[in-house]
Amino acid sequence: MIEIKKKDTGEVLATIDTDSLVGADLSELDLRGADMSGLNLQGANFSHSDLREADLSNANLEQVSLQGTRFNKAILRKANLSHANAGASNPGERVIFTEADMKDAIFDSADMRKAELRDANLELAYLCNADMRDADFHGSNMRKVKARHTLLIGANLSGTNLNEADFRDSHLNDANLKGANLQGADLSSLSPGGFTVLNLANLESADLSNANMRGAQVENADFRFANLSNADLSGAVLGGSNLRRANVSNTDFSGVELATVVMEYANFSEAKNADIPSYKMHLR
Repeated sequence: MIEIKKKDTGEVLATIDTDSLVGADLSELDLRGADMSGLNLQGANFSHSDLREADLSNANLEQVSLQGTRFNKAILRKANLSHANAGASNPGERVIFTEADMKDAIFDSADMRKAELRDANLELAYLCNADMRDADFHGSNMRKVKARHTLLIGANLSGTNLNEADFRDSHLNDANLKGANLQGADLSSLSPGGFTVLNLANLESADLSNANMRGAQVENADFRFANLSNADLSGAVLGGSNLRRANVSNTDFSGVELATVVMEYANFSEAKNADIPSYKMHLR
């Protein structure tokens, strides 16, 4: 018999008739404010349970089921959510981590499709190999997050802090990065011939200063008013992208085809290695 207690008062929230919570059925429970820190919860089913403000720091949540689970303002620092099953096909099945503290949490190979992670703390979190298509990270702190080989297609990353984030070989097609801080972010590749994909991404007013985008696939993306100063775009594919009024001071465009790129009011005289077609020389 295991008792799950409230972290502040010691009140018993649930009594589970088992000797271990590994693989336990913890679905549809009210576990608000529960103290589950450091517990081994591998393979447990938390579907549609309420864990708002619960403490799951350092907990082992590998392979857990989280459809419809609520973690608003929960503490998940250094929690291991590798291979977690939280993918949703409809809003009612979406896992919610709004305002949760997930610093240093591990989401290796987790299925987090359509997850809501707005205004959360994901600093130094490990998201490599995860499926986070259509996830909502708006306003979150994702500084130095590791998200290599991650699917972020259609994800909402607007207003996020992605300073020094590692997105190498990830797919951010159609992602919303409007106003995001991507200073020093790595959007290149781990291997020769590889690339990160940002086709159709919204990067309007994003700060990409000092970002590494070597060889990135960034077709039909929106860079209007973006700060690309000192960024490395050498070998990137920018066909159809809009750089109107972008800051391209000291930006490296080595090997970039600019024929179909919108360049109006971007001062390419301050860019590096930009091969500007003659018919665009008058643009300013």
